[in-house]
Amino acid sequence: MKLTVTTDVFPLAEVFTISRGSRTHAHVLTVRITDGAHTGWGECVPYPRYGESIESVSEAILALPMPLDRARLQELLPSGAARNAVDCALWDLEAKCAGKRVWELAGLAAPHPEITAFTLSLDSPQQMGIAAAKQAHRPLLKIKLGTPDDMARLEAVRHGAPKSRIIVDANEGWSAEVYQELAPHLIRLGVDLVEQPLPAGEDEMLSEIERPLPVCADESAHDCATLPELAGKYDVVNIKLDKTGGLTEALSLKQAALAEGYKVMVGCMVGSSLAMAPATLVAQGAMVTDLDGPLLLAQDRDNPLQFDDLGVHPPRAALWG
Repeated sequence: MKLTVTTDVFPLAEVFTISRGSRTHAHVLTVRITDGAHTGWGECVPYPRYGESIESVSEAILALPMPLDRARLQELLPSGAARNAVDCALWDLEAKCAGKRVWELAGLAAPHPEITAFTLSLDSPQQMGIAAAKQAHRPLLKIKLGTPDDMARLEAVRHGAPKSRIIVDANEGWSAEVYQELAPHLIRLGVDLVEQPLPAGEDEMLSEIERPLPVCADESAHDCATLPELAGKYDVVNIKLDKTGGLTEALSLKQAALAEGYKVMVGCMVGSSLAMAPATLVAQGAMVTDLDGPLLLAQDRDNPLQFDDLGVHPPRAALWG
């Protein structure tokens, strides 16, 4: 068994901005694992918010002992981007060796398309209104917010896309006071859900107020071990493979979250179709699917995921799994 890591850069179709900054390219790591006859691959997006970099994640992956299987991997690496790429590559390799699809190996039903959110990045109210009008044909829009001046942005997006469902992602950018002020307006404007309104670790206020609008944990939720910390504060858990450390833990987190009464959202970092492919399996039946990463790129992988009116389709075998 041999493992290699490469860095790939995908230009974005437009500048992508959230409350923590902007980017023009998606920088990802691609892991390939071969047994000599078959090669499996996976992708991850190292995230500085969680103390990750291209260099640190590459080093962690290359330090893994070979040969390797998924069970041992869970013990060797913590949740995060490094484990994600390797775990997904191992799933892909196992599927190719067995001549089966990953969902068959995982004991899952055959996947079907899921409607995905399309993300509007943080910008001026005028520009976000224009962007919303351009994407008003989409059934579900996700708005990046997270500043004290977001009311005008909300109004502009709703005006631009009057029929679309809307979810809001503050990326930890609001204070408790700002969120309490905005919450009634989110409901008035027909917002379905708000993601991570307060910083992780500073979200106790969410347990002290009524939540007529569902609140989703993103930065506060990583893997099964973090689930107990969400009790009483959140209604929905955002599962991202770069946080869980791969498909293996993501499937476990989904099962555990549903068993404890949470709804599930399946999200992504800004990456290619290879990164989204395993997540489409987790997204089956989720309250919200947010796997629009490839739609934000100017260039994608070969054999990319299919997006149409039915949503994001599961991957073809030529891509992954």
